[in-house]
Amino acid sequence: MDPRVEEHAEVLVEWSARVEEGDNVVLNVGPDAHELAVAVAEKVGERGANLHTAYSSGEVGRAYALAHDGDFEEDPDHVLALMENADVVLSIGGGRNASEGSDVPPEVQQAQSKARQGIREAYMDTDWVGTVHPTRSLAQQANMSYEEYREFAYDAILRDWESLADEMAKMKDVLDAGSEVRIVKEDTDLTMSIENRVAVNSAASVAYDSHNLPSGEVFTAPAATEGEVFFDVPMTIRGERVQDVHLTFEDGEVVDYSAAENESVIGDILDTDDGAKRLGELGIGMNRGIDQFTDSILFDEKMGDTIHLALGRAYGSNFPEGHEDEANDSAVHVDMITDVSEDSFLEVDGEVVQRDGTFRWEDGFDADA
Repeated sequence: MDPRVEEHAEVLVEWSARVEEGDNVVLNVGPDAHELAVAVAEKVGERGANLHTAYSSGEVGRAYALAHDGDFEEDPDHVLALMENADVVLSIGGGRNASEGSDVPPEVQQAQSKARQGIREAYMDTDWVGTVHPTRSLAQQANMSYEEYREFAYDAILRDWESLADEMAKMKDVLDAGSEVRIVKEDTDLTMSIENRVAVNSAASVAYDSHNLPSGEVFTAPAATEGEVFFDVPMTIRGERVQDVHLTFEDGEVVDYSAAENESVIGDILDTDDGAKRLGELGIGMNRGIDQFTDSILFDEKMGDTIHLALGRAYGSNFPEGHEDEANDSAVHVDMITDVSEDSFLEVDGEVVQRDGTFRWEDGFDADA
């Protein structure tokens, strides 16, 4: 076994999920993630936790969704009970086809998502962490050789997370003290309120309210969004390639949208529910170990020189204690990315914090360019 697989498992179990003796752990395993799953199971056993393993396949999910009549039972008891009794849920992606499920009708996807709201809430109450095992299908999706992709993935995953957390704390402090964010670049001039919000220093550990490995972003929950934004980083969303998305906001909601490719996917997302028309997240990528786009939101949204916004559900961790119920509610949370490496700036309360991808505490920053 590649020693990096063992390192990946150790980071996931010990740093990210903080698994402890006696924890009830659910391990969701993708079809080609067997090797990492074995290493993770060993680490969970060493820590004296209880393990339940589930098979997580896009092909299986597609077969079920297409065969179903679309009238899904709300929160089936057996699945809900599993989530309600879990302390930790680890999900290891490693599918065989990134576009699996693209032919499932959007109304079926929406119905299934809405019917699993309670399960999703129970899942979010656990110490959940998602990661991926580098696979050939992910390498192909990223347009890389398998070996090249493995090097890329481990550079992003096997980081000095404590040092990165210290650096990202600077951005968290700026957002926590701020009231308004403005993003400006070509075809983008967007303002958002972040007043009375708590930014999350997403350092790949539940100890930081962070649930992705790799991570490397600082995110918050915006409100009162006004203006327009252009997402120029192509993404696969619901199995479909979506490119050059443009959204216009008024009074906090999307009032117009377009896309150069698969525009209907955006329309279907916006039609899910009222919350899908509002933003649930503003995220600022800060992981310099990610240096190219791979068509995977897990990596691409964490990349330095990017900002991402998510339509739909907001995270309760972005709200002061006792105000979590103010978070935007939706059955969806769909991230889209804009490249801010050139001819762009990010302002907080009128002060430039990042210009052309460089933060004000980094070498080469020019506030007046």
